[in-house]
Amino acid sequence: MKITAVKAYPVWVGFRNQLLVKVETDQGFHGWGESGLSSRELAVAGAVEHYREFLLGKDARQVSALWQEMYRSQYFEGGRVLTAAIAAIDIALYDLVAKSMGVPVYQLLGGKHRDFVPCFASIPQDTPGEDMVKAAQLLMDSGWHSFRFNPANPTAMNGQDGRHEPYEATAYAADWLIEVRKAVGSKAVIGYDFHHRLSVAEAASFLQRMPNGTLDYVEEPIRAESPEAYEALRRMTPVPFAIGEEFSSKWAFKPYLERNITQYARIDVANVGGLTEAVKVAAMAEANYIDVMPHNPLGPVCTAASVHLAAAVPNFSWLESRQSPTEDLQTNDKSICPNPLELDGNRIPVPETPGLGIDINEAALEGRDFRHFESPHLRRLDGSFTNW
Repeated sequence: MKITAVKAYPVWVGFRNQLLVKVETDQGFHGWGESGLSSRELAVAGAVEHYREFLLGKDARQVSALWQEMYRSQYFEGGRVLTAAIAAIDIALYDLVAKSMGVPVYQLLGGKHRDFVPCFASIPQDTPGEDMVKAAQLLMDSGWHSFRFNPANPTAMNGQDGRHEPYEATAYAADWLIEVRKAVGSKAVIGYDFHHRLSVAEAASFLQRMPNGTLDYVEEPIRAESPEAYEALRRMTPVPFAIGEEFSSKWAFKPYLERNITQYARIDVANVGGLTEAVKVAAMAEANYIDVMPHNPLGPVCTAASVHLAAAVPNFSWLESRQSPTEDLQTNDKSICPNPLELDGNRIPVPETPGLGIDINEAALEGRDFRHFESPHLRRLDGSFTNW
């Protein structure tokens, strides 16, 4: 089954771009994948074009071998741009091969462990404290017992958009998280994502401001280039860490899993190198008794691939959902994907249809506009640049 076309579509959907990739074959089967490197889609599309040049004519069924060829075909191997391109192609290959066999993708990964995938909800960033409590209560009343807060930025709430002061933000968040825990009780699983905005000292101060048991995990409190920095933070707090959405390979995950620095592996199937790499990371995590909590803020292709990954691995906790009673990022455009995998309450049933279980309307992508998009560029009050 020879590859005859590899097409990249960077298109505007909802509030930012999605990069969808289609792989076609000479036997009429095709598959769809998605890249996760948001706001740098044109760089990834360029990498897809490079890979297309030697993928044409290759056997689409040799998914793992093609992964190796893509990853190792340049002297400067790896990196987020390249693995995001590999991820989109890899997911598309799984989709088309599974369709050709008449089975769901999870069957190619060893079969399913679960019939549905439980999800956690998100509460939007810069939600005022009183509304944090109300949002948590709404989720609990709606059957969502696992949820995560995104960074609160009280400077922005006071009308200074694009500002972030770490100690102001940590003090504000810690005070209100205590109130949230009091309001919802011990049955809730509460996480907080600081979007790697803090230093080790700032993160430790934040976590130490709250009584034990306030948070069930903290996500990405500091930047993840240094495992040693996270080990220093670990010595200062008992709160579990959720790390990995930025990692682009099993090698990036390796120290965090082997040294038990993270307690939840935030695999992004559309960034880490696709399903081929994601299942390897999940196995490494399983060997260290670490659960997978996939990162999933993208479109319906990434969601579907993440559901199949979650179905096929034993060590799974929750899948990120950006549709819930407290949020809707509007990443599912039904003119593009008429049948996205839908929530059933706080979970997504595992599809039984061949491939990923969704369809993409290619005609809706052709001629659709691409818009340059930048995540917020935050600055301290002194004018210095800091992380979003």
